[in-house]
Amino acid sequence: QVQLVESGGGLVQAGGSLSVSCAASGSIFRINTMGWYRQAPGKQRDLVATITSGGRTNYVDSVKGRFTISRDNAKNTVYLQMNSLKPEDTAVYYCYCNVVHNWGAYERDYWGQGAQVTVSS
Repeated sequence: QVQLVESGGGLVQAGGSLSVSCAASGSIFRINTMGWYRQAPGKQRDLVATITSGGRTNYVDSVKGRFTISRDNAKNTVYLQMNSLKPEDTAVYYCYCNVVHNWGAYERDYWGQGAQVTVSS
């Protein structure tokens, strides 16, 4: 019903910057919260940042001041700008959307396919 397509990521040296974006398409009435999670090898998937439809943001402490989440509601797209990257930021980054369907009849969560971010020391 809804597809999330991620783009961006890549390889950068410590201190550098990268960005990832995620566009949602399909049967969408409204998107509530959008966000980014990340999963490092051998570890669980953890929250990085979220943004509500009204633009209220939330960040995990380890990325505050370095990462910025934003969204374009007209394009159903969420972005994550990552500055001052550290080797410990290396992970696969997954976007997340809570989508409202059928004029508010129900909600469902969707995930992107993941984008690799690698930070070398």
